[in-house]
Amino acid sequence: MKKTVSLVACLLIATLLLIGCGGKQQEAVLVVAQGVDATMLDPGMHSETTTANVERQIFDPLLEMGANQEYEPALATSWEAVTPTTWEIRLRQGVRFHDGEELTAEDVQYTIERILDPSKNSPQASNYSAIASVEVVDDYTLRIHTKQPYPVLPARLANLRIVPKHYVEEIGDERFKREPVGTGPYKLVRWDKDEQIVLEANPDYWRGEPEIKRVVFKVIPEDASRVMALQAGQVDIAVNIPPHQVAAVNNSGKAQVLEVPSSRFLLIQFMMDNPGPLADRRVRLALNLAVDVDSIVENLLGGNATPMTQTLANLDFGYNPQLKPYGYDLERAKALLKEAGYADGFKLTFAAPTGRYMMDKEVGEAIKNQLEALGLQVELKLPEWGVYAEQIMSRKVDADLWLIGWGNSLFDAEGTLYTWFHTGQRFCYYHVDAERQRVVDELLDKARTNMDPQEREQQYQQALALIHEDIPWLLLHQQKDLYGVSKRVNWTPRSDEAIILYNAGWK
Repeated sequence: MKKTVSLVACLLIATLLLIGCGGKQQEAVLVVAQGVDATMLDPGMHSETTTANVERQIFDPLLEMGANQEYEPALATSWEAVTPTTWEIRLRQGVRFHDGEELTAEDVQYTIERILDPSKNSPQASNYSAIASVEVVDDYTLRIHTKQPYPVLPARLANLRIVPKHYVEEIGDERFKREPVGTGPYKLVRWDKDEQIVLEANPDYWRGEPEIKRVVFKVIPEDASRVMALQAGQVDIAVNIPPHQVAAVNNSGKAQVLEVPSSRFLLIQFMMDNPGPLADRRVRLALNLAVDVDSIVENLLGGNATPMTQTLANLDFGYNPQLKPYGYDLERAKALLKEAGYADGFKLTFAAPTGRYMMDKEVGEAIKNQLEALGLQVELKLPEWGVYAEQIMSRKVDADLWLIGWGNSLFDAEGTLYTWFHTGQRFCYYHVDAERQRVVDELLDKARTNMDPQEREQQYQQALALIHEDIPWLLLHQQKDLYGVSKRVNWTPRSDEAIILYNAGWK
């Protein structure tokens, strides 16, 4: 208790030092509390929602997804498929980066080519691999040529935040990760690693200066500390409110909990690269049957999640409504282990993050206990998020199983299935029967180039059924997102977890 109180006291002091004690000064600062820090501020070289929530205040995309999942103009004023493999993009004129230089088509070309440059090793390269070339027509017009028809290109462009060619080339990639310049509504003021990132409003923003003049992203890993800071009025938006704390937040008089269905789901990846127990489908099914996801959802998450039925969220195009959860059956799980030759169990290591997802540490501990009830010897590792994220991106996770959350901002099966299950992709651990893998690859290739929505949906559903039979993941749950929001703030959460602050305001 003393440790918790001290932490909150330090948080209070730090916040007061930052914003001053005057009421008017305090109202000028909006504080967002996340459980982990950004790993960098370069939009093209990471693939993490928590990092994106910071850097998306600094950079703008070409298009934006609206509330009804329809695309709206941002840096691009229009986009059109002039041939099945050529898209013409027209840019907004007069947009300037934070250093005063004007945005041109060359910056867009550079942003895409930089992501696709193999020497950069961008984790987003597969997202834009359908692009063959980018042609600059004039300062405000470009054409994107795709290798084949690619119906989800607008969705990809809504996630492409544009960087300034002149500035990145001048300071280099490593400095740019820490000292970004964009066209967005906020500029970077200061980054105190693992503590806070301070932003200030861009007075020359092309949409007009934001109402909220100063934003602070604070790092508060502990759920209880995040909630206490919210109740004390020292945080305005807090992510991942624990379900058992919802009533306390709502009764605080300072804040309320806002709930939104999420595209994010949690999974456990089986490391199937090497021969061993996890290479056996019966073992993978046994582990799924040994984990009581319904109990985790009800007892840990307060019902704020839905057990997964497949390797895709139910908000996504291509979802297969015919698939069912593997279910919970400990006795059958034990029988399958015995049949596979592991009646006495085996040892495995299991990694999970802390502070990144709702109750992630507690979920990891519950799964460890349930797998031990199956007769396995489980070592649980809880690495720091920055280290964990780097291990995942570099395919060097030191564990047999690892827990991760996946959010698909495309709301299309392309954004999950191609990334995780197409041979050769960064996250592909789908090492099963060669013929089955060939068929899955073919279905995913056909679907990503098919301009007929009905045919695409059927192809994705067929692929999902095949993947489901192979049991490549230990399926967990699709979550609801719970945000604590100060009563002095007007802000609406989104299903893609994106924190957009330009439209936020004071009540």
